[in-house]
Amino acid sequence: MVARAVTYKFKVSEYNRLAELGFFEEDERVELIEGEIVRMAPIGNRHYSAVDRLTTLFATLAATRRAILSIQNPVVLDEHSKPQADVVLKKYADDFYRGREPGPADVWLLIEVAESSLEYDQFTKLPLYARALIPEVWIVDLVQSEIGVYRAPEGGTYAEKLVLRRGDTVSPRAFPDIVARVEDIIA
Repeated sequence: MVARAVTYKFKVSEYNRLAELGFFEEDERVELIEGEIVRMAPIGNRHYSAVDRLTTLFATLAATRRAILSIQNPVVLDEHSKPQADVVLKKYADDFYRGREPGPADVWLLIEVAESSLEYDQFTKLPLYARALIPEVWIVDLVQSEIGVYRAPEGGTYAEKLVLRRGDTVSPRAFPDIVARVEDIIA
């Protein structure tokens, strides 16, 4: 008889408890993906520059309380997944989600910036976002200098897929008045 390995999938509540107990280092970059605790790649200069550019782009939405701009904070997708996206535009809430963690219904736009994580973002995280019905996801590909725009989640994938390059502009569907050139995000 051959013994089969049995794995344990963490729930978000258990993952949160591990964090409360100090299981993770304070600056350790981890996220919960389908019950597994995943170490995230270190952030390089181009990565945090792109995140800062996106932060500046969306700052007016936060200043006018049209949305909450959340930088490198998690969103709970289901009981086994709590990814930590680079940029999230959340629906405005007076309490800034103090009493609960934001979920898919609270998200206008979620953005992943990929320098070394493109494959992981596209083939692991993007399907999770689609299954959770996140309405719009951007993947900023710093290597190819392009932005993948994914909208209209349907059946575990996105029905609308665009690839934008230098010379193109991009706007969140929820905020069409916010317009950026691709080269303003990817320098």
